[in-house]
Amino acid sequence: MKHKEHRSTDYAQLRLKLLLRFITIAVIASVIIFFLYKFVWYRRGGEWLVSIFQRLCKIDYESARNLYQQLFRNNYYIIWIVAVITIFFVLLRVVLNWFTNYFDMVNQGIHALLSDDVQIRLPSEMAATERTLNAVKAELKQRTVEAQLAEQRKNDLVMYLAHDIRTPLTSVIGYLNLMSEAPDMPAQQKARYMKITLDKAYRLEKMINEFFEITRYNLQQIHISKEPIDLYYMLVQLSDELSPTLSANGNIVILDADEDITVWGDPDKLARVLNNILKNAAAYSYPNTKIVISAEESDGTITISFTNKGKTISEDKLSSLFERFYRLDEARTSNTGGTGLGLAIAKEIVTLHGGTITAFSENDTITFTVTLPTTNSPS
Repeated sequence: MKHKEHRSTDYAQLRLKLLLRFITIAVIASVIIFFLYKFVWYRRGGEWLVSIFQRLCKIDYESARNLYQQLFRNNYYIIWIVAVITIFFVLLRVVLNWFTNYFDMVNQGIHALLSDDVQIRLPSEMAATERTLNAVKAELKQRTVEAQLAEQRKNDLVMYLAHDIRTPLTSVIGYLNLMSEAPDMPAQQKARYMKITLDKAYRLEKMINEFFEITRYNLQQIHISKEPIDLYYMLVQLSDELSPTLSANGNIVILDADEDITVWGDPDKLARVLNNILKNAAAYSYPNTKIVISAEESDGTITISFTNKGKTISEDKLSSLFERFYRLDEARTSNTGGTGLGLAIAKEIVTLHGGTITAFSENDTITFTVTLPTTNSPS
């Protein structure tokens, strides 16, 4: 209702101008008809027609007058109906031409959406449409910039991956050649070479998987299927699965949540979201620190927070965390570097669930917060 009232106010000036134009046209039409009726039909108009008949037909005054009587006076109803209709359609055409000018201006504004250096300008009575078109123009420009940035990041990432794949691949081939050329190699040395080769192969596999993840993201359309989820059990399970990585760095997970807390959502998709956030917390935590996971329900919303101690993330980087192919750690040699798709996909999944995901960092503390509706709200 408020939206309709706002829209009605926006176009009040246009409606008033249209009303005034129609009133003006009606007055002009009435004046023209009155003038023709009063000063032409009942005054000298008949005499003018009689004199015209005399000259054209070469007849006397009485014959011309009789002809005028037969053609006009005896058919004056038809003549006036035709005259009124003609005047109406002529003025209507003028009104329609004037009115369609607005459509032409809106059409020009739509064409200007793709022109970077053109500001859309419309008459004052179409200020609401002007604001909307300029807002759409700004949004399109922003999305174009974001798409170009994401494309550039993707291209850079693919280039880095292609370059980095050579290193472990060269090592794998090199060590395999050594073992092939020296079949009598001591068992201890052979075992060491095998371990190095296997580590390099795992690294190679990880990079290839990143290639597939980039391709899959470009082609996939995320679909969700909701059902009740035991959120507490999911968080416990995710923590247990990541415990080897956490232990290697001396980190532990502290879970602060009600054991009966549940959420309505897609279990596989939400597990991916929460696992990605937890993996990021583990990757960017200081050694021997705690990662606190809390979950609470309030006013039909469940809030899940992941808090860890790590290097403070600057505001400009925080605002880019959920963009496609953005990597907080640009060093490809770092174990924390991935494709930069995890948080972007997480945001899409959370949004499809009708929730939000945010990040905050201050004083060597990083907090990711996910909010989800507790009921099966439309997605």
